[in-house]
Amino acid sequence: MKTHALSGELNVKGLSKWYHIKGQPPVHVLDDCSFEIEPGKLTVVMGTSGCGKSTLAYILCGYLNPDRGQVVMDGQQVKEPSSSRIMVFQETALWPWMTVLDNVIFGPLAAASIGKEEATRKAMELLRKFGLSEFKDKYPSQLSGGMKRRAELAQALINSPKVMVLDEPFRGLDVMTRELMQEYYIKLFEETRLTTVFITSELEEAIFLADRILIMGGTPSKMVHSLEVDLPRPRTFDVLASERYLEIKKEALEALYGDSMQHFV
Repeated sequence: MKTHALSGELNVKGLSKWYHIKGQPPVHVLDDCSFEIEPGKLTVVMGTSGCGKSTLAYILCGYLNPDRGQVVMDGQQVKEPSSSRIMVFQETALWPWMTVLDNVIFGPLAAASIGKEEATRKAMELLRKFGLSEFKDKYPSQLSGGMKRRAELAQALINSPKVMVLDEPFRGLDVMTRELMQEYYIKLFEETRLTTVFITSELEEAIFLADRILIMGGTPSKMVHSLEVDLPRPRTFDVLASERYLEIKKEALEALYGDSMQHFV
């Protein structure tokens, strides 16, 4: 599997976004939102519910265009979706009438980027990595929640993206499955150093995964706080008991709590 440790740099400059609903005043979601995503790093984006995290993810991937500002990846402005930026959504993106294998190979075959033999070889390599090779002929309804998420990671990675954007991908999983998926993804990241933007509302998940945490705040939202997570890698859940983890958690809570109170008022 290809890696892109030195590619996938994102520069976000002055993003503003309104939603226009017929018969209602425009909803201003993002305002002058600016930040950078370092290549080969795992950056977590956090913020209060409804602050525009998913809107931001759609803009990063080219599914939505901002009303003002721009996103630049590796020197090129992002204007439309591309296989160089792959998104894993909150809800499953697996086609229910396709087998696991057919779901994984669908993207590259639809794009005609590689032939079916090569796509199948790559898919089986990924399914073995995620412990799903024995389930290649199963349908999504026959998989557990964690297995579906692993299949979706394979579905994304077969496209050899430069950037992965994950929008609360483990929300709705039970605690044990969620922790297993966090371990799966952190091992994958530490192996590939694939530039990752990970959106979550769970602080422990954010600190465990991140190289840096960006916190959104305000109404409309922008980036209000940046926090470096200098915990050692490779990372295990043992770091959650470290003194440094508690210091990072305290700083993050202060930033999140302050914005939450303003949002509430």
